[in-house]
Amino acid sequence: MFKDKIKKLDMHDIALIKLAMIAFAFLLITIPSPESNFIMAWVHTVHWGWFLAAVIILAIRPQMRVWGK
Repeated sequence: MFKDKIKKLDMHDIALIKLAMIAFAFLLITIPSPESNFIMAWVHTVHWGWFLAAVIILAIRPQMRVWGK
């Protein structure tokens, strides 16, 4: 059943899933205190809502293709 749903995905959907997971990781990173490196400092300056919005927007198309008609 699940393999049939995965076959509906194309390369664009896979790329969107990967980008959504990166945005989700950034969302999780914003929860603890900031680290000293550049990426952590940048992630902590961005409001967590932007990462949540990115996760939702990037995951819409793949989710619709897998779970839709």
